[in-house]
Amino acid sequence: MFRAGVRLELERTHDLELAGEAATEEEAVRELHGGSRPVPDVIVADFPLSRIREGDFVRTVGRLSEANAARLLVVSITESDEAVIAAMSAGARGFLGKTVPREHFLLAIRLVAAGGAVFGPAIAQRMQSYFSAFGDLPEQSGFSQLTLREREVLDLLARGCGNREIARRLFLAEKTVRNHVSHIFAKLNVSDRSMAVVLARNAGIGA
Repeated sequence: MFRAGVRLELERTHDLELAGEAATEEEAVRELHGGSRPVPDVIVADFPLSRIREGDFVRTVGRLSEANAARLLVVSITESDEAVIAAMSAGARGFLGKTVPREHFLLAIRLVAAGGAVFGPAIAQRMQSYFSAFGDLPEQSGFSQLTLREREVLDLLARGCGNREIARRLFLAEKTVRNHVSHIFAKLNVSDRSMAVVLARNAGIGA
């Protein structure tokens, strides 16, 4: 039903053309490999939360990417942090909830086609609140060897956040956070979180 609604909206929108549709990811890959239809600029993919798990989702996005260089816009009934993190980590260029207004949905397709990244209003609001937490992060913290992202991770470490919470706040995969933490330890020449936290707080980070 959702796919039928999307088809109807695209068919009556003069500047967007429906290149094809598929009920499953296997069918989508066959359509993209087939060559009988126009090459799409954007793939609008509807995934339930059960499919937006890192393993399944990454495999699906990888298969679609191998079949075609189109940008992927995900729509889902859920707009949870878990779903958004998995989607963006897998390479999606946008994420919308299914309740997004018609005009926002069509605008999102246009923006992703033009190379932009798009989030629904609820997701954008959460992202703004997350990133605003780093507005007071000292630029000169004595840790010039750390990248900006590593300083953000260190700030959250010093605030007592675990890897999962850091991943949620920064819209990263937990594996990516673990990599950042390892790099921080190596650059600060410390062996564990407690030592890193002490150094951070002494420098005014995470206080």
